[in-house]
Amino acid sequence: MATAEPKVLELALQGGGAHGAFTWGVLDRLLEEKGLRFEGISGTSAGAMNAVALADGLVRGGAAEARRHLERFWSATSEAARFSPIQRSVIDVFMGNWSLDTSPSYLIADQLSRLFSPYDLNPLDLNPLRDLVSETIDFKNVNQQPGAKVFLTATNVRTGRTKVFRQPDISAEAVMASACLPTLFKAVEIDGEAYWDGGFMGNPALFPLVDECDGRDLMLIRVNPFFRPDVPKTARDIQNRLNEITFNASLIKELRSMAFLWEIIHHEKLDRAAYRDGRLHAISDDDTMRELGVSSKMNAEWSFLTFLRDKGRAAADRWLSAHYDDIGVRSTLDMSWVMEESLRPAHLAEDADRNYQQRITGVPE
Repeated sequence: MATAEPKVLELALQGGGAHGAFTWGVLDRLLEEKGLRFEGISGTSAGAMNAVALADGLVRGGAAEARRHLERFWSATSEAARFSPIQRSVIDVFMGNWSLDTSPSYLIADQLSRLFSPYDLNPLDLNPLRDLVSETIDFKNVNQQPGAKVFLTATNVRTGRTKVFRQPDISAEAVMASACLPTLFKAVEIDGEAYWDGGFMGNPALFPLVDECDGRDLMLIRVNPFFRPDVPKTARDIQNRLNEITFNASLIKELRSMAFLWEIIHHEKLDRAAYRDGRLHAISDDDTMRELGVSSKMNAEWSFLTFLRDKGRAAADRWLSAHYDDIGVRSTLDMSWVMEESLRPAHLAEDADRNYQQRITGVPE
């Protein structure tokens, strides 16, 4: 009896500090599906860490070992954070808040980061996370070919342009460059260039998955909400929303470009393979993430990480139940909302709503 061909996904993993544990949960659930294969993985910041842990685990022993390796990585992260002076306060613990908003150590560190640079506060450039990544991840495995293609995004400080690290140049330093928040750490120097967090320019970068992978189903795993119903009024809420908008901006621009390209391909009936047409999917849980403040991204308590992992598993399970059969057939992410009508040529805008409805419902094109 012939075995069905596996369904192929390209994974795009957003960054978001400890919120990356949500992505861990999504990956954990996807890895349980024997009919899925990952050809490419693009990650930024915490997404970059998930990407290398996943790639390393797949080489070590397939999906089962990848699940164990992701858990080992996040467990080691939590264990290392136990020695950090920045912890939840008694008030936050008592109130059941995952944030650090009333933590004296967090508030002091936050104020210091606004007055002094990491070159002043951390001249020795100490970063326990760098040691943890080096000890946990075997980069020989990550750089192996054949295997999942890995793309890590950083921001070139001098040029302001996107830098994508690829195999065979994936390293602990590349991961740290992708996760280098400039208010907390010195810029990461690699081959004479300085890099900051990739979220400023690609969170995560989608174009490597489109241009360099053969699979046509791109799965975006989001941890930063696009939409909030209320206008923030407090200083903390304003800062949180600014953080979300900043780290979503590059992703929205890429999605807009892909939506515009899709409209052209389908309206002009261009060769879909030649122009890299594809299908888009996304897994997220905005209801949960909207309840978490920006300070919770620095909370690496095991109870919080496993809470997010379970939320990620549940979100992935819901998506698989509803859309597993759509992989390889149709998009499940409606991108019409990212297209500003003023940017659409009139002859494309006329058919946009009908075309998107066809694309996400499977009505013959």
